[in-house]
Amino acid sequence: MATRIQIAKPDIVKTFEQMPRILKARDVATAFNENRDFWRLTKSTSLKSFVTFMTEKTRLKSVRFSFPQREVSGFTWGDQPLLEVLLGLVDNSYLSHYTAIRIHGLTEQVPKTIFINQEKSSHTASHTEPPDLLAQPDIDLAFSKPPRASQNEITHGDVRIVMLRSAYQASLGVITGTVNYGGDRDLQLRYTSLERTLIDVAVRPFYAGGVFEVAKAFENARDHVSVNTMAAMLKRMKYIYPYHQAIGYYLERAAYKPSLIELFKKLPMERDFYLTHAMGKTSYIKPWRVHVTEGF
Repeated sequence: MATRIQIAKPDIVKTFEQMPRILKARDVATAFNENRDFWRLTKSTSLKSFVTFMTEKTRLKSVRFSFPQREVSGFTWGDQPLLEVLLGLVDNSYLSHYTAIRIHGLTEQVPKTIFINQEKSSHTASHTEPPDLLAQPDIDLAFSKPPRASQNEITHGDVRIVMLRSAYQASLGVITGTVNYGGDRDLQLRYTSLERTLIDVAVRPFYAGGVFEVAKAFENARDHVSVNTMAAMLKRMKYIYPYHQAIGYYLERAAYKPSLIELFKKLPMERDFYLTHAMGKTSYIKPWRVHVTEGF
């Protein structure tokens, strides 16, 4: 004889068909608690047994990403694109760096790494005036060493997923849009704008395939990016390193208009800087006071 939950299955499925395709555990719990009387489930039907029934007998699928620093889990209704699933399960997250480079069509490569980012709390942010630049010896020491890259990553199928935690920026330059990422349908994604993406990859080139890929991204963005917006955005981000020198160099190397390059050239250049970490032999670009990889 059919059980109550089996009899209620068509109504339960109808409810879930009307819900978002990506669900957190609390979403499933809310649906269960709000509808159990309508579905006429027995009092002995627990949330755990309900979820077991749903994942075995319906399109509800359990998903789990066991990152070293935290586990991300939830459910999908049927198979859903990985990027949408990640964004749907990680609160206030967005795609960045090499993933955003690909979204904006700035690379010919097909990156095998997904970068998903989540800002730290506003409580950790500084609300004071922009900080002073680090002293030259501190800059030299920091960039003589390999970068402190995130180890909060997993392998999922044939891709690597890196979950970053960035400084609080009040979602500056984070946008939502419809993206063709090469799948069966367009995706609704949250990701960094073109201007924010170019800043991020200039700051962390090791999350974007290296300085040559960053240089190519600046070249490919030349007719689309607002350099004025990028300059204003960088100022708001209050870095303690003179990243404007690296960005200015990339702009000049990519043959942007002199008037746009001037937006960065007119900013103070009080320190020598480095395009990336641990470069070994370098060439010094005097107008920008920046060290670049030899032969770059």
